[in-house]
Amino acid sequence: MSDLESLQVFQALNRSPHARLEACAELGDGLAAALWSNHHDSQDYQAPGHHTLSCYVGGGTGTFRRDRPDTKGGPDKLCILPAEHQSGWVINGEIRLAHVYFSQEQFALGCVTLLDREPRTVQLHESTFLEDPTQAQRFHQLIALNWQEPAERLLTSSLAHELLNHTLLSQVGLRDGLRLKGGLAPHQRRLLVDYIDYHLEAPLSLGQLAGLCALSEYHFARMFRQSFGLPPHQYLLARRLARAQSLLRGGTLPLGEIALICGFSSASHFTHRFRQAMGATPGEYRQAFCA
Repeated sequence: MSDLESLQVFQALNRSPHARLEACAELGDGLAAALWSNHHDSQDYQAPGHHTLSCYVGGGTGTFRRDRPDTKGGPDKLCILPAEHQSGWVINGEIRLAHVYFSQEQFALGCVTLLDREPRTVQLHESTFLEDPTQAQRFHQLIALNWQEPAERLLTSSLAHELLNHTLLSQVGLRDGLRLKGGLAPHQRRLLVDYIDYHLEAPLSLGQLAGLCALSEYHFARMFRQSFGLPPHQYLLARRLARAQSLLRGGTLPLGEIALICGFSSASHFTHRFRQAMGATPGEYRQAFCA
């Protein structure tokens, strides 16, 4: 079973005899997309382990939540379904909808790098039938691409990141009444973010990062995960890959040089890690964004 097929919202629609999957793709970086058509159906989502962004790209005027029967959907309406939420839906008539799924780890990474917030201090606001023309336009651009073509699939990934970043900036708020225990102090978190980004080319060790915070490696690793939402090695790899993507999109540096700048031991190691994350080689990625 692929990672995409393990997502609960995807599974629920895929089991329905009324829903039809038109296209889907795993986009790397904990992101995936799917395009569905559906009619005369009902769906229940029970605490999925991932977040879902949904846009009604066609129809939906007969769709509503069971707990809000007087509020109906419609073309270009968006829904934000956070991980662990619960909702029940009734679909009357025809609907066509696009989904972008993103992992809780990717949400955590965005909270740290984009919002400068500990993931556990914030929450994604659940929203039903939101109007956001900018996001709706991105969804329409996304479904116009052929996700099975390597170049266009990478452009799909870029649009999915834009959708996620916009959501983080506009639909994330502080948790009310939260009392935090453990974790790194804000100044330690900022120190680590800056240090890691400045030393991506270096062979950073757990002990080196722990030393910046005057902590043992064991306590540092536990507190890092509490504050960042993912372990140090995953965070470091994500930042190295993000730097590599930026260099590939914006220049003509040889792949071997990019590998060293981003802290990979060799071009082959860089290519292996990049393909694992993005589903494409660095060369294919560069070609897609330079076309």
